[in-house]
Amino acid sequence: MRVDYGNFINGEWVPAISGETFESRNPADSSEVIGTFARSTAADVDAAVQAAKAVGRDWMLTPAPERADYILRAGLILEERKEEIAHVMTREMGKTLKEARGDIQEGIDFAFYMAGEGRRMFGETMPSELRNKFYMTVRHPIGVVGLITPWNFPIAIPTWKSFPALVAGCTVVFKPGEDVPLCAALLTDIFTEVGIPAGVFNVVNGYGEEAGAALVDHPDVAGISFTGSLEVGRTINERCGRQMKRCSLELGSKNIQIVMPDADMEIAVEGAAWGAFATSGQRCTATSRLAVHNDVHDEFTEKLLTRVKGMKVGSGLDPEVELAPVINEKQKNRILEYIQLGQQEGAKLITGGNELTGEGYEGGYYIEPTVFDDMTADMRIATEEIFGPVTGIMRIDTIDEAIDVANKVEYGLSCSIYTHDITNVFRGIEEIEFGLIYFNAPTIGAEIQVPFGGMKNTGNGHREAGPVALDFFTEWKTVAVDFSGRLQKAQIED
Repeated sequence: MRVDYGNFINGEWVPAISGETFESRNPADSSEVIGTFARSTAADVDAAVQAAKAVGRDWMLTPAPERADYILRAGLILEERKEEIAHVMTREMGKTLKEARGDIQEGIDFAFYMAGEGRRMFGETMPSELRNKFYMTVRHPIGVVGLITPWNFPIAIPTWKSFPALVAGCTVVFKPGEDVPLCAALLTDIFTEVGIPAGVFNVVNGYGEEAGAALVDHPDVAGISFTGSLEVGRTINERCGRQMKRCSLELGSKNIQIVMPDADMEIAVEGAAWGAFATSGQRCTATSRLAVHNDVHDEFTEKLLTRVKGMKVGSGLDPEVELAPVINEKQKNRILEYIQLGQQEGAKLITGGNELTGEGYEGGYYIEPTVFDDMTADMRIATEEIFGPVTGIMRIDTIDEAIDVANKVEYGLSCSIYTHDITNVFRGIEEIEFGLIYFNAPTIGAEIQVPFGGMKNTGNGHREAGPVALDFFTEWKTVAVDFSGRLQKAQIED
């Protein structure tokens, strides 16, 4: 089934002003066109921003519990349509059906969580140093926000951004990843079905350098929430900085799993395989480095190879497949270049490394699950984000060396340590420079009720989800009420 969607502006689907379109194709079979979508320019972005701006005051004055009720009802519809949308996601983005269901479940869970936040937009009360004077704090929405999302989690990440923005009282212009516009359209249709007022939630499809850049630069957009690459994030940060515009950045990473001698080896191997190769390694939290203690290196490596060689690669619609295609030809070529680079740098390729073609792989972007051994911490494959089904093993001898290796990269999103030594646990908690630290669990799989985000160049200090989800989309307003009936002067002695 092929579909055609325009942009969603002021409650209506409309074509791009230029009339230009682009196609979304199935990464498992690039000959299949999923649909045709509006290719937006700055003019389309302006129309969406003006629609959002026009209803901003009314939406802000809508009681927070009422705003949150739209999110609750959207979550219930997502739950009803989970299987339908999962099949669409697998065809459009490529991930396995099991993972697509998980992607949508994350959106469902977050809808229910954020619906509750509409009744928990708590401030604080503080005493005054003066008699008959009262202080409190309240949240105030920042205004129109631009949400720019990637393709790897086509429902989860848009909901992580849009649900708290809407509950906070902001109006939204959403620019989804150009590889997954149909998933964005299905989410938008749900917002329409629950009756969210026209102009509150708008969508502009298209490419980052056209629609995304125009959204960042628009003077009526108060904040930008972006998930994507470090390179693009730096540019957005610079542009927002010049405009004194708030921006939240969730960028790349080079995540690591550390395996100490006292680890449960079976669990550590399963954690590494799942962390490195789920979603074909196309997660910002994917395990692209394995720091393994020399005492267990051989055992771990042998077990990991056995596990990885048994992975079936193919279409995500096949329930037996563990490794689905990568998103597009450009990404496929980039991953293959990194595999070649790793061999040139001296890492030992011990399994995988090839593109899969021929029967069963026609027209798709398939790469074998790839594992390097003898990777060193200064190699480019150990320091640069590959975003594909590639991981490498580095040898360590102590927890000090493991921590040093982990922190050596410019990123800091997710770290996993397999150990039962309480000293290693607390050393990791205190010294690892990562926003997420797991013990005896993989680097992937963050839950919606906890803050998500990284340190160093993985972001710019903001966090998404959990109890801090509203922070980016609101300002704190301090309120003072003096009921003394006379002028009082703080800090002044009369």
